[in-house]
Amino acid sequence: MASPASERIVRHDSGGICTLTLNRPNKLNALDTEAFEALDAHLAQLERQSESIGCVLLRGEGRGFCAGADLNAMGKVPIPPTFKPGVIDRLSRLPQPVIAAVHGVCVTGGLELALACDFILADQTARFADTHGKWGLVGAWGMAQRLSRRIGIPAAKKMMMTGCNVTAHDAHALGLVDILCAADEFDEAIAGFAAEILANSWHSNFAAKLMLREGEGLPLAQALARDHYHYPGNAPDHQDRIARFNRK
Repeated sequence: MASPASERIVRHDSGGICTLTLNRPNKLNALDTEAFEALDAHLAQLERQSESIGCVLLRGEGRGFCAGADLNAMGKVPIPPTFKPGVIDRLSRLPQPVIAAVHGVCVTGGLELALACDFILADQTARFADTHGKWGLVGAWGMAQRLSRRIGIPAAKKMMMTGCNVTAHDAHALGLVDILCAADEFDEAIAGFAAEILANSWHSNFAAKLMLREGEGLPLAQALARDHYHYPGNAPDHQDRIARFNRK
């Protein structure tokens, strides 16, 4: 059933997975104030739903994932507060693992959105670019820091300073894409990967994500101390999981 055209982001929950679909296909899912407000509202809910949602999937409706910020909207009014990095930072801090499923275009603000996710899966139609420089803009949603941490500074410089298109194959080789598959196998690959995540202890997954984020950039001794003093303990069902293993 088609989603309402006015609904910028469509949410669907099934089996512990929350799928958020960018729903502006006639604009290649370009991000405007309404999209950011809708995303922020969904993220606020997900932050409180760690017992019922163990994985979040971010997709784009239509021909591509996301063409970035809506330049038409930016040209008419000053950039509103919802265009600032807080919403995308909030996405990166969700307790649940987040998968960006990319097909077609994933450029500039759309790439920044994908980079805030924990994993990027792509089919062979995907292409990536940072075109901030083409428009005289400077990335404000984490491009420089997240892209360079994913693919290294030299490769990030090339993307940011030339605006070059990166194919799905090259993005996979760079480490920008975690899993690459054929377009007709994409949905199956996404479902399989999400199922692997959900089969693991959600408690362990959430703890691992938090520990990695909080320890990033710290000297090893400080990161280890942080893990020690903020250790969350084992999952409530860890004894049952071990018992099932021992019964095999």
